[in-house]
Amino acid sequence: MSQTIRAAVRARFLKIDTSNVADVLDEIGLLHQGLAADFRSFSGKSGKLAGFAYTIRGQSTPYGMGGDAEKMAACQGVSADEISVWSGDGDGTCYFGELIALGLKERGCVGALADGGVRDIAWLDQHDFPVFARYRSPVQSIGRWKVNACQIPVFIRGATSKHVEVSPGDFILADADGAIVIPAAHIDAVLERAEALTTNEIKIRHELANGMTLGEALKIYGHV
Repeated sequence: MSQTIRAAVRARFLKIDTSNVADVLDEIGLLHQGLAADFRSFSGKSGKLAGFAYTIRGQSTPYGMGGDAEKMAACQGVSADEISVWSGDGDGTCYFGELIALGLKERGCVGALADGGVRDIAWLDQHDFPVFARYRSPVQSIGRWKVNACQIPVFIRGATSKHVEVSPGDFILADADGAIVIPAAHIDAVLERAEALTTNEIKIRHELANGMTLGEALKIYGHV
């Protein structure tokens, strides 16, 4: 997929709600793509996150206070229209903060999803860098949590399953309703069907605003 096409796909997903994407994934038999309910927006003016997954994995590992060279190296691989997806077993610590986010943004990264903690929230918001995470924490990862791989399949806490697998190139969409993962092989089909559902919902809202009953609208437009 060319960069131009990736940018266009992302722009289209930004106009769609996660609820419609979830319904489409159910239709095609992908029933466990939603992420855990405790993922929420911590920064970003739109309250929305959309982009292709660039995966980063780490683990709790005591080490010296000189920094995490592997984390810095992993972040250098991020490119335009990608979201850094952080996974690992570092409960209680933050995985990244403002400076890492700014470095990612310089490379075209459009946000982050952390199955863990984040800090510098006020500054992330000021930079309009969208972040969805499970919690906030002022406790840094240096000396506690270390990156050990990137651009491999990772496992993120799920809503209806223990974990959801996220592979490089999958699409991440998150909004006020939560976060969901669209496998790379299904991105085009899910996008087209979700756009159709979105168009129907807009029509139904218009009809209801003009006095049509919900029952009448459902007879015309079907189940939503």
